[in-house]
Amino acid sequence: MSDKNIRIAGASGFWGDAARATPQLLKGGNVDFIAYDYLAEITMSIMARARAKNPDYGYALDFVTAAMKPNLKEIARQGVKIVSNAGGVNPQACANALRAVIAEQGLTLKVACVLGDDMIEQRDELAEQGYTEMFTGVAFPPADKVASINAYLGAFPVAKALEEGADIVVTGRCVDSAVTLGACIHAFGWGRDDLDKLAMGSLAGHIIECGPQATGGNFTDWEEVHSLETIGYPITEISADGSFVCSKPEGTGGLVTRATIAEQMVYEIGDPQAYMLPDVICDFSNVELEQVAENLVRVTGATGMPAPVTYKVCTTYADEFRGGTNMTFYGIDADRKAQKLADAIFVAARGTLKHLGLADFSETSVEILGAESQYGSAATVTHCREVVMKIAVKHPDAAGIGIMLKEAVGLGLATPPGLSGFAGARPSPSPVVRLFSFALLKGAAEGSTKGAVKPQVELDGVIFDVPDTAGVPFNRQNITRPKVPTLPVAPAGDLVAVPLIKLAWGRSGDKGDKANIGIIARQPEYLPYIYAALTEQAVFEKFTHFLPEGANSDKAVERYLMPGSHAINFLIHDVLGGGGMASIRNDAQGKGYGQLLLAASIPVSAEIARQLKH
Repeated sequence: MSDKNIRIAGASGFWGDAARATPQLLKGGNVDFIAYDYLAEITMSIMARARAKNPDYGYALDFVTAAMKPNLKEIARQGVKIVSNAGGVNPQACANALRAVIAEQGLTLKVACVLGDDMIEQRDELAEQGYTEMFTGVAFPPADKVASINAYLGAFPVAKALEEGADIVVTGRCVDSAVTLGACIHAFGWGRDDLDKLAMGSLAGHIIECGPQATGGNFTDWEEVHSLETIGYPITEISADGSFVCSKPEGTGGLVTRATIAEQMVYEIGDPQAYMLPDVICDFSNVELEQVAENLVRVTGATGMPAPVTYKVCTTYADEFRGGTNMTFYGIDADRKAQKLADAIFVAARGTLKHLGLADFSETSVEILGAESQYGSAATVTHCREVVMKIAVKHPDAAGIGIMLKEAVGLGLATPPGLSGFAGARPSPSPVVRLFSFALLKGAAEGSTKGAVKPQVELDGVIFDVPDTAGVPFNRQNITRPKVPTLPVAPAGDLVAVPLIKLAWGRSGDKGDKANIGIIARQPEYLPYIYAALTEQAVFEKFTHFLPEGANSDKAVERYLMPGSHAINFLIHDVLGGGGMASIRNDAQGKGYGQLLLAASIPVSAEIARQLKH
């Protein structure tokens, strides 16, 4: 095992991230590894369609052309190792494309690819085995509708590839943090029983997996962040004991503080005491963050439990069609004018559907942006003079979408005054891509070819098997939850309501059709007041307008305490209209939900209220 610290940078947080990250990190990062995260459920379905059209596609093409090709010589010169999940649904094709570029440049870099996550060839067998969706309980989708099936692999295949001499490792679907954890396992010789270290390595990967979201991007105090155009990409310097320090390259824009790192830590983690990964179940509730210098934050305190007995497997499939458009209004009562036009579009479109013998829309959505439609009953703006009307529908038939879009244009001369906008061609219908997640026993591979996940590494044409551990059964009910913070005793009437944003930072995102909102107290003494005010019922009421009819707070909202970072994590179920490509909402991934919650009023002591005014 090496005692030398390793420096791992995150150069990509999604498919389409800025190409400048790689040269920036090579120039000023002094790094040992660069990790790239390209994948999301939506991305997998897009890549699956690309592979169906061309067997040599199905991966992040720009990883090869934009991130690697212009930088390979410098990567080779510095001896930096590259680990990426850019392989998508076709990691072998991605690896082969890289090898061709490397050969063209006369380099000798070795490329390995991780295989075994892709289960599309087992589509029919899986459809017959009665799997149900792990969150909703619905049945497995029809096999002919399925676009992709991928198990989330862990980090040990990445470590194996590096051990065998790979300079660049390309994976298919693995958990986002695995590309970082795999580098740690290789560098430090961590084993499957080094649970706390595995948890810390996973947290390091989680911090950098969204690129500049850890260095000032998407940050509550956005006005403190300067030079977004040159924002630095995150670097973690990791020690053999798992602790690490977060930073960014010198001379770059952005910001690395306890707050920026805390926001990224709570991002999309669900239950912070049961963050389930293939190699370890992580507990982030007692993680501590320390600002040790400017743009330097030390992270400690994640703990781990044995790996679970299942893989999470995500299937994407086509289900109906969706479509919509944006139309702008300005002038007196623009919001009311927009709503009147929207109502007319639906009446006209339904008349045409009925005339043609087509079914009604399965879902409709109108959001008047500028009139605080996202705030529901908490909206305070009326009689807007400038709005954007977003109108969208779902329908079993693409023709139904086309009818709504045609009627929206056709009423353009019948509308109330003030309709305007800049647009090109009329939008077209697109397939609704839904996500179906299920748990697959790791032992399913034993003695059976059905439901088999067999992680492998390919390097120079040689295949290495990387068998996984069987895992240990896990019961969430056995978790010991942190002690609830108690409010200080205050004189009667000694409470003053202040906006939550003055007391806390916040970050939100999606988990399928669930929204995850993390709230971090700016000062430890604020946490008891925040916790007392933000009950499950209070949060439920903030998001009722996004929830299905008949939802209740007991089932819709989960609240988790993270005392180490003075934070609370909320998980809100069924709040994104299906989430991702299945949603016709303006914010299908809940990215702005944290902003909605930060507008809440929180009663605090008069003394705290006075301090906040100074």
